[in-house]
Amino acid sequence: MSDTPKTDPKMLEALICPVTHTQLRYDADAQELVSKKARLAFPIRNGIPVMLIDEARPLD
Repeated sequence: MSDTPKTDPKMLEALICPVTHTQLRYDADAQELVSKKARLAFPIRNGIPVMLIDEARPLD
């Protein structure tokens, strides 16, 4: 059993990038929502997506 709380896939489908307003890709291994267009990855902490730009990780 994993220590990571389950994230609802239906909820993830409804989320969009706060910068570009485009669809996000869920990276289950990294527990992030990735915006290719904005080149940002938004963390998911304790099963809750953190959609704050200041909390996003820039993509290489």
